[in-house]
Amino acid sequence: MNFIEELKWRGLVQDIIPGTEDQLEKEMTTGYVGFDPTSDSLHIGSLVPIILLMHLQKAGHKPVALVGGATGMVGDPSGKSEERNMLSAEIIDFNVKGIQKQLSHFLNFDAADANGAILVNNYDWFKDFTFLDFIRDVGKYITVNYMLSKDSVQKRLETGMSFTEFTYQLVQGYDFYYMHKHHGVKLQMGGSDQWGNIVTGNELIRKKDGGEAFAFTAPLLKKADGGKFGKTESGNVWLDASKTSPYRFYQFWLNVSDSDAVNYFKVFTFIPVDEIESLIQEHQKDPGLRLLQKRLSQEVTTMVHSDEAYQNAVQASQILFSGTTEVFQSLDEATLLDIMDGVKTFSFSLSSIQEGVNIVSFLSETGIFPSKGEAKKMVANGGVSINKSKVPDTEFNVTSSNLLNKKYMLVQKGKKEYHLVIAE
Repeated sequence: MNFIEELKWRGLVQDIIPGTEDQLEKEMTTGYVGFDPTSDSLHIGSLVPIILLMHLQKAGHKPVALVGGATGMVGDPSGKSEERNMLSAEIIDFNVKGIQKQLSHFLNFDAADANGAILVNNYDWFKDFTFLDFIRDVGKYITVNYMLSKDSVQKRLETGMSFTEFTYQLVQGYDFYYMHKHHGVKLQMGGSDQWGNIVTGNELIRKKDGGEAFAFTAPLLKKADGGKFGKTESGNVWLDASKTSPYRFYQFWLNVSDSDAVNYFKVFTFIPVDEIESLIQEHQKDPGLRLLQKRLSQEVTTMVHSDEAYQNAVQASQILFSGTTEVFQSLDEATLLDIMDGVKTFSFSLSSIQEGVNIVSFLSETGIFPSKGEAKKMVANGGVSINKSKVPDTEFNVTSSNLLNKKYMLVQKGKKEYHLVIAE
């Protein structure tokens, strides 16, 4: 199974320019992916292009990561229903530096290696490129009819598209042309929504220099229920540990559905094909054991963060779901909050707790239960616990002795629903 065949098996190829597979079989090929610096951290939606670069390097080819310092100022209309706010040069520069640091975690940038990765910023070649130079040296090679035919343009014509966004495909196309000429880049990869922009680059290379270039795209990931991949109730799942803790990152992968787990396992791990097929078969024998989700969360959390971060996340999960009252009382504040990351939080008056408050009133006033009646019924049926200790009856009073680190309280509703109360 060659490079492209394996990527197809993993579900990482949608569109491909004829001859791409032959080119990758023929010689070490330099290929690139572009990253949009809209934040100082990439999120898990960016993992697919990162993984494409990793596969490229593992196969002996040379990866190039392009961070769009210039294109970030323009805004890619692909897949967007409206124009986004423009970012300042200072913010984009800050974001570029954050992304550069992250990418070095995934790729080998050792210049001594023939296929060592390189990182470029397209602001370096656009900052002195005048508008007149651009329309003369780039614009004249691509017709308006050609640009209008692209899906990214067609989908926006009804709602309106600025000239700034309309020219984005020329700017990205020039990136491919520039790197083809100055860095020997022959391959561009990206998401399927980038196909129009990518082939514009190929067209520019052919028309300006008579050169030959190749490309393929990966499908845009979606969840089995049709929802957007990587989005949770609290927003993006980031690769930066300060934005999404390793524990919450681990929990995201651990909780994917069975159908998604099969797909994600192929896409996001580097486990050999035959081993993946065996794991899928084992998982399907007893899906309740969640073998795929457990291995997936291990592989991706270790790849993005570290083995230590993965081990800590597992330990935190065990404490949350099977820890005892004594274990919770022994946790320091930092560890407690990391474990509680992603758990719904509620505030309550510290003075009321110090005086003592009836459990039914406490549960309804925090909002954990919508009414006293529902709270009373659940407590009476033994369905409420505080810090892993079951509330004995509806006469129970919550006091400051129930607070962890003099401020927090874990309330469990039923078997799996947790709430963190913060006394203020």
